[in-house]
Amino acid sequence: MKTAETYDRERSIGFQSLAGAWGFRLFDGPNVPPDTAYCCLHDEWDHVQVPHMWQFDGYGKLQYTDEAFPFPVDPPLVPSNTPTAIYQKEITIDPLNAGESLILCLDGVDSYAEIYLNAAYVGMTKGSRLSAEFDLTRQAVPGDNLLVVKVLQYSDGSYLEDQDMWWGSGIFRDIYLYRRPRNHLCDFRIRTHRTGPTQAQVILEGWASGEEPISWRICDNHGFVTQVVSQSGCPVTTQIDGARFWNPEDPFLYDLTITVGDSGNDGEVVPHRLGLAEVTIEDGLMYLNGSYFVMHGVNRHDWDPRRGRAVDIERVRRDLIMMKQNNINAVRTSHYPNDPRFYELCDELGIMVLAETDLECHGFDIAGDISQITNDPVWQQAYENRIERLVLRERNHPSIVIWSLGNESGFGCNFRAAYARCKELDPTRPVHYEEDRYGEVTDVISTMYSRVSQMNDLGRHPMGKPRILCEYAHAMGNGPGGLEEYQKVFDTWDSIQGHFVWEWCDQAVVIPDVDGSETYRYGGDFDDYPNDGNFCIDGLVFPWQEPSPGLFEYRQVICPVKVEFNNQRLLVTSRRYFTDLNDITLVLTVQADGHSVASMESSVGPVAPRGHTNVDFSKLLELAEVRQAESKGADLVLLVDVMSGLDQFWRVHDRPLGSYQFELKKRSCQDWRVTPGIQEKASDTDCSEDAGRLIVSQGEDVITFNLCEGSIESWNSRGKQISMEPFKYGIWKPLIDNYQQEYASLWKPSYIDVMQTDTRNVEWKKEDGGTTVVRVLQRLAPPSQGFGMRVSLTYRVWPSGRLDLAASGRAYGSYHDVIPRIGLSFSMPDSCNRVSWYGRGPGESYPDSKTANMIGRWESTVEDMFTPYVIPQDCGNHEDARWVTIRDCRGDGLAVFSSDRSKPTFAFSVWPYTSECINSAKHIGDLKADSQVHVNINSAVLGLGSNSWGSEVLDSYRLRFADNDFSFSFVPIHSGQQVLGSGGAGC
Repeated sequence: MKTAETYDRERSIGFQSLAGAWGFRLFDGPNVPPDTAYCCLHDEWDHVQVPHMWQFDGYGKLQYTDEAFPFPVDPPLVPSNTPTAIYQKEITIDPLNAGESLILCLDGVDSYAEIYLNAAYVGMTKGSRLSAEFDLTRQAVPGDNLLVVKVLQYSDGSYLEDQDMWWGSGIFRDIYLYRRPRNHLCDFRIRTHRTGPTQAQVILEGWASGEEPISWRICDNHGFVTQVVSQSGCPVTTQIDGARFWNPEDPFLYDLTITVGDSGNDGEVVPHRLGLAEVTIEDGLMYLNGSYFVMHGVNRHDWDPRRGRAVDIERVRRDLIMMKQNNINAVRTSHYPNDPRFYELCDELGIMVLAETDLECHGFDIAGDISQITNDPVWQQAYENRIERLVLRERNHPSIVIWSLGNESGFGCNFRAAYARCKELDPTRPVHYEEDRYGEVTDVISTMYSRVSQMNDLGRHPMGKPRILCEYAHAMGNGPGGLEEYQKVFDTWDSIQGHFVWEWCDQAVVIPDVDGSETYRYGGDFDDYPNDGNFCIDGLVFPWQEPSPGLFEYRQVICPVKVEFNNQRLLVTSRRYFTDLNDITLVLTVQADGHSVASMESSVGPVAPRGHTNVDFSKLLELAEVRQAESKGADLVLLVDVMSGLDQFWRVHDRPLGSYQFELKKRSCQDWRVTPGIQEKASDTDCSEDAGRLIVSQGEDVITFNLCEGSIESWNSRGKQISMEPFKYGIWKPLIDNYQQEYASLWKPSYIDVMQTDTRNVEWKKEDGGTTVVRVLQRLAPPSQGFGMRVSLTYRVWPSGRLDLAASGRAYGSYHDVIPRIGLSFSMPDSCNRVSWYGRGPGESYPDSKTANMIGRWESTVEDMFTPYVIPQDCGNHEDARWVTIRDCRGDGLAVFSSDRSKPTFAFSVWPYTSECINSAKHIGDLKADSQVHVNINSAVLGLGSNSWGSEVLDSYRLRFADNDFSFSFVPIHSGQQVLGSGGAGC
């Protein structure tokens, strides 16, 4: 079997890569002095590596816009002084055989290029992400030749290339020569049809130069399958018995060898990887080889933080493998064709492709009419040319299930013409274009960023055509939230057959700092104006190609095996569409207070696609009850890891496809304690008041209250400082990208981010039994507004050294809308950088984004718990915590529990930076750690949503400015001590 990396090279005869060092000059405009372009290479020429984008090599300036054109909108005119580059390279060409031709191919050049060989004009190309070929046969001479490529940054084609990405230019994909013999294959087309469960009809059609016959030979892993011969332009049909059909779960490929004439000097042999894939639409639903399917996808830009769109194929392969590892089965090539080898990789790996052509006119929306040229017949040929070049180049790939005419360009006559041309070239696949909102011509109805309720309504009332969300769940910064709710809607309605998160990877640019570190930059960091700032930092993957927490959440909600708890049985449902679950094993673990007490494995069996079965785990429960008999009263949960035994090269074998957790039994008592050595009993407590301070001493523990501020000024236990900054009641936290709209419309006008705390009264007393109680009345309110929160804080210092803090907030005034959080904040010495907890982990979680993180016992460091978003923002929250400890390397520190029996869980985060530092930082390099660890213990946290350009936080995850009550216990903890539940040993 051929590999994707070699296919495009092996198909040509005499392939010669032109990558490597080229002579290069950049000019301010297109009027390059004639002698400059065609002189031989001299030392004064700069040398650059091709492929490249010249802005990444220090020439010209990068600019990022989401919608706006970076030049005046006056089609077809662009600036006359458009940056212009001259590339030249001396190449050695061996003499051509009789009838042989020499072809130059450019797979990507932005945006307009002219080709010259030996000072003779060869041709030009527009369509930056579309391949272009030029016949150099007449201009080439044996021996040394001077090849010159003149590239202009802007052209009239730029009006069709206003995608949400960086404006950057150059020869950014491969450029190469190949030789074609006299008798060669000009084009071919393959169509397949499933005629039975294991029978396929293959229709082969080829066009060749001359009158030589075309031979088609198909082989599989075991050898020869079938062979037929056709004449140029005449289709031929063959049958495959025992056929294996291509699909994303079993991407089987045959070896097809196409031979034109004699395979010697006068003939040509072209290898092709053949996948049997037929897409049909019946009764408003799409089918692949007769099987219903859903695309769980992402939108992907080509991007490398050091090279821009000059992405090497190994990075592309890593992208696609990471998608497979995270249960993603489809990708939309937003918003242009990819490197030709990209589609080969999708064929090989099993990724369905929504193949989009290089067309977007979004900037006309800002100029007043998004359909300005879309509905202008003068531009019709350009629209047709864009889809034609994509379809002709890629139509034989089984991974392509839908063509897309482009993106966000309004609607009009030119899309009608482009659709007709697409169907003429390939009548076998559906065609998509999102702004054909009512499916006037397209075969698939598409929407962007529809809310969950809207999608549910659209699913309930289908329009007779398949529907997809080509973009949803904007993955900008911390998020997206609400994926599980979307997925429930997708799983409910068959007519919704695809959803694509925006987007795959952050489009950041890495810049080395003077100290050798690196900082990731975005729009506006390059003196580019106008720009759209960090709107390009919106991926599920960080620019250094590591998954973000959002990708792990997406991976879980699209797990191909769904597990539900059903009365001592597990209901297992297949979300596969083509293969059974014979490879699936469930690893079942019963945990008591986070400790494993019993486990077993269970094979699922041959569950059919979209079928289900029940798994009985009663014996496991019996075993668990016996093993945790001494821990009666503990939390009992069942953890289910879904494992696959398939031996795919891209799979991480010890990592589950997904995990599920079910509560079997709640704790009979929510008390937690630190043991050994902490006893709740009366002992001598010394209280003294002096100069506005209350000093409470219990042996080696000393707490000092500031009676003016009503706060803890210092807290020491066994000679170790516990707290540095006092406990503060608050509702603010660093903004995330998804909150920018709430900030602009609600929080900033109401000054929620600068709430002021006033202490109105402080009183204390010592109760019978040695307990000291300090009561504080405060007001939390913004300047210039007439609303706020009246806060009562009750500190209770127990003889054991434990501190309980109960908070009660009563809202007054007119503001009742959402707020970021409600809770407490304080700080500890930076030596306390080791965190253990019982709650959701190991990654960060939020109310509407926590399915990927299971409840258990976890350990980490403060540094590792801080998520390195390109723009620093709130991060590291952990939901459903029962307790958390923050300690130093000797084990000294603090344990925190909820002391509210009606609400035994809470959320927390621990940062090495202050909230103010995080909120003001524009880049990771702006963060400055201080000598403190900053702890947030929250009663409630606002959900994430994806409102940077998507859905607001769902009502069920909104947190409002309203009355609230919560209480926490804080216990000094030392080396050798641990947190146990009241159920006893082993909890």
